[in-house]
Amino acid sequence: MDKEHILKTAQAWTREPFDQDTISKTQKLITSQSDEFLESFYKNLEFGTGGMRGIMGVGTNRINKYTLGKNTQGLSAYLKKTFPDEQVKVAIAYDCRHNSKELAITVAEVFSANGILAYIFPELRPTPLLSYTVKRKGCHAGIVLTASHNPPEYNGYKVYWQDGGQLVPPQDKEVLDIIEKTQFTDINFDKNDDMIKYLDDSDDQAFIEDSVKAGKIAGDVDRSKVKIVFTSLHGTSITMVPDTLKAAGYTNVHIVQEQAVPNGDFPTVESPNPEEPEALALAVQLANKIHADIVIGTDPDCDRLGIAVRDNDGQMKLLNGNQTMIAMTALLLEQTDLKSLRKPFIGSTIVSTPMMHALADGYDVECKEGLTGFKWIAKMIVDYPDQDFVGGGEESFGYMVGDFVRDKDAVTATLLACELIAFAKANHTTAYKYLLELYVKYGCYQERLVSLVKKGISGAQEIKQMMIDLRENPPTEIAGKKVTIIEDYQSSQRTNKDLSKTETMDIPKANVLIFYLEDGSKIAARPSGTEPKIKFYMSVKEQLDHADDYPAVLDKLNNKLDAILKSLDIN
Repeated sequence: MDKEHILKTAQAWTREPFDQDTISKTQKLITSQSDEFLESFYKNLEFGTGGMRGIMGVGTNRINKYTLGKNTQGLSAYLKKTFPDEQVKVAIAYDCRHNSKELAITVAEVFSANGILAYIFPELRPTPLLSYTVKRKGCHAGIVLTASHNPPEYNGYKVYWQDGGQLVPPQDKEVLDIIEKTQFTDINFDKNDDMIKYLDDSDDQAFIEDSVKAGKIAGDVDRSKVKIVFTSLHGTSITMVPDTLKAAGYTNVHIVQEQAVPNGDFPTVESPNPEEPEALALAVQLANKIHADIVIGTDPDCDRLGIAVRDNDGQMKLLNGNQTMIAMTALLLEQTDLKSLRKPFIGSTIVSTPMMHALADGYDVECKEGLTGFKWIAKMIVDYPDQDFVGGGEESFGYMVGDFVRDKDAVTATLLACELIAFAKANHTTAYKYLLELYVKYGCYQERLVSLVKKGISGAQEIKQMMIDLRENPPTEIAGKKVTIIEDYQSSQRTNKDLSKTETMDIPKANVLIFYLEDGSKIAARPSGTEPKIKFYMSVKEQLDHADDYPAVLDKLNNKLDAILKSLDIN
């Protein structure tokens, strides 16, 4: 978009229907002609893999009452068109971020103005509870105001459908088409208080009961012996996780008090992201002080978790998302009566560890794989109603136990992680040794993620060009190993270089490239759908004959990953 068009777009925000505060801020931005001005108006904020996320402020490329009002007005029109003979109902939740409550109320008011009954939580609540409540209340849709682990200046808007899962095809495109046609002048802010209902704690209690039912799987073990350190990282999980653990019998829970109070500034961490070791530093420090068995930290909206357990030397070891997913899935499969289920399956994503397939083969269940984003795992449950979902996750620290929630759920996953510790203790081993034995049995996998941050208009163009270059000039070898298969999810083509054969993949299109090497290594390239990043996901494998050999094999695996990074020049 050229500057003239940007200016014209911005000038529209200096008159009705925009309020005086918005008009004043827009006029200042126009006068400044700064990068912030260009960034605020050069495009419309887009939906990505985790809904719509963006920096808060005025402008079409920002999170504010008007961009979210436009979304809600468009969604209202779609809901009324789709369910013309029903009283349409929606559920709304919000997290700890600045303006989340105010924006959630605005969303509820727009729904109510359109004759839609809006259930809203009176206080901040975890995202999985929203998914659960959509199903429990028989709602037609749900909204949660959150930006997950993004920096404090961000907020976001995630849309859920009747099944409790996020919007997927064909609804997502149909909704977006209506939103695009909606004008800011179309937004109806004239609220109807009779159509806004505040929820009580009955949904909280029902969720806790179902979470315990799904996640408490380790049998008759002494859970009081598990010493847990938990941190909510200033987010919503403090409202649900401690009570859920207590209900399951975990009485030795130590909360990181410095991070227990919800705070959208996230004052004790650079990033409230449990993927990053620094975010769990205070929790690990406390765990070492009190000799805890496990550290668990959740992101601000409580849909992802990071954990640390004691390694063979007794030191707290942070597990990555793939390792957590493997260990928890193995425990689920081991403790579930699979014969009583209908064609049981587990779920994962195309950028997560291939070890999920090896694990599924070992238990004679199916592993279904979807695109990045947990909505695709939730969609599997809808698409295969004759099969039972056991559990599944993704490399980015999300996990879902059973199907009572249809999104990644750090409440129940936290309970499951504690069950792993309790189970291991009862069997005179540790969670870490449990993971190593899985490596011995199914192959020793190691993954690494490298994210390159490319901010702003120029950054977006740079990311776009990097993907174009990889498509037009794909590598024939990486780290001295021949590229044998290339999967391009944008064109839906899988090319086998050895057989000179190309076939069509039956999976929705996405801007992802995956390269498979002759030694079984896997490299995926993908622009983030929620952040200004391009991500490279790498997976390598070696045989592990004995758990004691793990340090040496891990060195081999890391050397392989280092060589791949050097070869791709993305270090």
